[in-house]
Amino acid sequence: MSPRHHRVLLLDLTTAPSNQAARTVELAIRTIEAAYEWAPSGLLHSLAWGTKYYSRIGRLGAAPISRPRVLSRTDNPELLSFDAALVLASDVPSHLTAVDAAMFGTRPSLEGEPVDHRLDDVFEVVSRRTGFVGEGLPAAHADVEGVPPGSPPEEAPLFTGFFSGLTKTQATEDRVTIERGEYAGGTTMHLAHLRESLDRWWEGLDESDRVARMFSPEFSPDDVARFTDEVPFADAVREHAQEFGIVGHHEKVARARENGRPIILRRDFNTVDGGQAGLHFLSLQRSLEDFRKTRRAMNGWYLRDDHPSVTDRENNGLLNFITVSSRANFYVPPRDRRAFPK
Repeated sequence: MSPRHHRVLLLDLTTAPSNQAARTVELAIRTIEAAYEWAPSGLLHSLAWGTKYYSRIGRLGAAPISRPRVLSRTDNPELLSFDAALVLASDVPSHLTAVDAAMFGTRPSLEGEPVDHRLDDVFEVVSRRTGFVGEGLPAAHADVEGVPPGSPPEEAPLFTGFFSGLTKTQATEDRVTIERGEYAGGTTMHLAHLRESLDRWWEGLDESDRVARMFSPEFSPDDVARFTDEVPFADAVREHAQEFGIVGHHEKVARARENGRPIILRRDFNTVDGGQAGLHFLSLQRSLEDFRKTRRAMNGWYLRDDHPSVTDRENNGLLNFITVSSRANFYVPPRDRRAFPK
């Protein structure tokens, strides 16, 4: 189960890469590790390095990441580039605030551990992405643009009402780990900000309609209630488009699987950043092409000729309810190379 609270600090360097800067970063991260257990009840974290950093050191052409791209005809996202990103997640929201204040403020200690090295000796925070996932949290944050009054229900883990992180719908860590070459042991990370407009989702659709768009028109709400660790996949998207004039988000993205297994590991979470309901879509994958392949499957462009009701957005999974605002790409190195990787 994903931790309930999330924060991503998007960073730019304020000093040139050097051995001293690398030592400062390593010791700062070790301070965080000494303060908190590696668990949702403590703190999960990673330090990812972005396209701006690899361009800065002249290695963008050799790195396993590239600048983000526009991946849909219906979106015009801002394509962002950062030196790094500090990803934090915990069931305890005060842990995220404490780490932020210690690494980029003046907080003198973390859980009794003295803070002698800070990330703000090396980085500045360009932007913060915050959010949550879990029962009760969307309802508690629903007083924002994009969510109609009285929605979602109290038990909903996400603004759409459904939980999207069932175990077998996620890639394994082995599947997303780079296997060979100088970047072996690491992975790539994509971060996108999606704005959600859910008035029609909650006020214009009944539960069966929402199930059809989230999963597949072959399923009923009772079917979904019985899902435990997997969503069945019939690979009948075109047949469903032709028969129902609707296709589901899950059945589209499942077409990007290899040997029946997902190829990206999602760590996405809802947000109210900017006063708008949204989703910070964070995914890990061996190659960014795995993410792009999954997004192409999600686009569902190949279905428009199968039924006049299916368009680039209408009756095409979740596409009519989301807009991609920004995209950015990163490399997450293994632990022993996390400070200024090559």
